[in-house]
Amino acid sequence: MEQQSDFSHQPVLLWECIEGLAIRPNGTYLDGTAGGAGHSREIAKRLTEGGRLIALDQDPDAVKAARERLLGLNATVVQQNFRFADQVLNELKIAQLDGVLLDLGVSSHQLDDPDRGFSYRADAPLDMRMSQTGPTAADLLNSLSREELARILREYGEEPYAWQIAGRIVQQRAVSPIVTTGQLADLCSQSLPSAERRKHKNPARRSFQAIRIAVNGELDALSQGMDVLFDALAPGGRFCIITFHSLEDRLVKQRFRSWCTGCTCPPEFPVCVCGKKPKAKLVGRKPVEPTQTEQQDNRRARSAKLRILEKL
Repeated sequence: MEQQSDFSHQPVLLWECIEGLAIRPNGTYLDGTAGGAGHSREIAKRLTEGGRLIALDQDPDAVKAARERLLGLNATVVQQNFRFADQVLNELKIAQLDGVLLDLGVSSHQLDDPDRGFSYRADAPLDMRMSQTGPTAADLLNSLSREELARILREYGEEPYAWQIAGRIVQQRAVSPIVTTGQLADLCSQSLPSAERRKHKNPARRSFQAIRIAVNGELDALSQGMDVLFDALAPGGRFCIITFHSLEDRLVKQRFRSWCTGCTCPPEFPVCVCGKKPKAKLVGRKPVEPTQTEQQDNRRARSAKLRILEKL
């Protein structure tokens, strides 16, 4: 008998997502980040009148877990990055979606499994690949120039000591390759002034985030994926996105705002000449954040923000 997957992920803002999607029992929905299938399962359980869920994930561990946990429900699980959702929908002959969910957080399984190399809390191979394919974090750190490393740390991690950390990485790899999370965490810590090290409980946190984003091309995938998925939404369809840091949230907020903006003519024009009409409307003026109870129960939910859009 095949062993059950131990892929774990506590779904963040679960009931807020279910409410935000406004699920119809006969609708077609897509979860672009299935993870441990926490959100997917609750969506699929509500599709009782011929509805269908498409659950995507690029991580083969997540796909295995999702297939086990969605067994018997109206759900199809596909290993793919959501930026290529249009290809999956074409193959499945699905013309439109009634709702889309993206949970952009790193899963608990990915963080807690040392062999995946996402966490600075354990010394492990420096991997960080969500898809388990392509160049690893170690490959990037041992090959990129100081200038490029500093750019990644500054832009994706908002790290004020990016140049110093990049310099220390280049200096160290000239002696021996950087191959473990422990090595990287130590280099980050050594690059900060002692006052900064005392101030921050985890001085490597921003750098690990930045390198993970670079390894997985996360912001490019989000930008491309949002456009692909918005185009696939039917009128009245809902788009729910959970973000966990300011870079993601800024990108989502700006894209949502662009879809909700109508006429862009200068205010002094007596009539509209641009002809631009809004393509969507926001559901709620502010992002939904976890309750105090959820934040206490799941520390990884603390920075989460849920934004909801409805296509016109």
